[in-house]
Amino acid sequence: MTRIGVVGAGRVGAVLAAALRAAGHEIVAAAGESSASRTRIETLLPGVPVLKPTAVARACDLLLLTVPDDMLDNVVNMLSASGAIRRGQYVAHTSGRHGLAVLGPAADRGAHVLALHPAMTFTGTDVDLARLDGCVFGVTAPTDTRELVETLVADLGGVPMWVPEERRTLYHAGLAHGANHLVTLVAQAMDLLRASGAEDPAATLRPLLTAALDNVLSYGDAALTGPIVRGDVNTVRAHLVDIATSSPSTLESYVAMARATANRAVLDGRLLPIRAAKLVGILNDALTEHRRAHA
Repeated sequence: MTRIGVVGAGRVGAVLAAALRAAGHEIVAAAGESSASRTRIETLLPGVPVLKPTAVARACDLLLLTVPDDMLDNVVNMLSASGAIRRGQYVAHTSGRHGLAVLGPAADRGAHVLALHPAMTFTGTDVDLARLDGCVFGVTAPTDTRELVETLVADLGGVPMWVPEERRTLYHAGLAHGANHLVTLVAQAMDLLRASGAEDPAATLRPLLTAALDNVLSYGDAALTGPIVRGDVNTVRAHLVDIATSSPSTLESYVAMARATANRAVLDGRLLPIRAAKLVGILNDALTEHRRAHA
């Protein structure tokens, strides 16, 4: 059992702390300033004291920092400068972008440092607890913390993926590009379907997108179907006209993804370069006209 303190009871921190508590660790205190954070502590971590970050740090053997990426550096510096972090303590953060460098001030105080990022999207509710089962954690840690890292990830129901310090940002970019931009892409697709008259765009898309996601995760580019890979120039041209009319804010992302799709289809050998060039020309012309109309 490890005595754990959490600074930043956001969607990630409260859920991870609840999972660690269920695995037998003691959550000694949590820090959360917003009303939403305090509600999450009350709901997911009932009975856990809500303290100031420095008090949380002093009370625990493992300090879990689950603050936003851009705040992490300031929080580490503040806790280190105040003397709240001590020699022999473990200090972990859950940022995808950052590795160990951001924890340098804590390491200078004699703390053992590690980066532990769940490759998962969170709602901040108990729904997330089941989603941790099998979740990959992007881990960057020195050898002296490896045993603890493996124990924590196992207790969370996850699987460790060891990420070199210099590749943390690339690792995070891959996750953000896949998950965050997927949300935008699907929301835009729902807008188009709604404009076409679909009463339930989500129900229309769910089986198609579920199949597409499963296929690409299994087969990569070979899973690609649709008008781009077929070289259906007239279909793409018609898409562009109707999107520009019904949902102009979607046009730029459609063009960007269509270009990228055409390029990958050429590299995969499924789209002739001459056909791809014609498609890209149509896409470029539509975007130029769109920008001119909205200048």
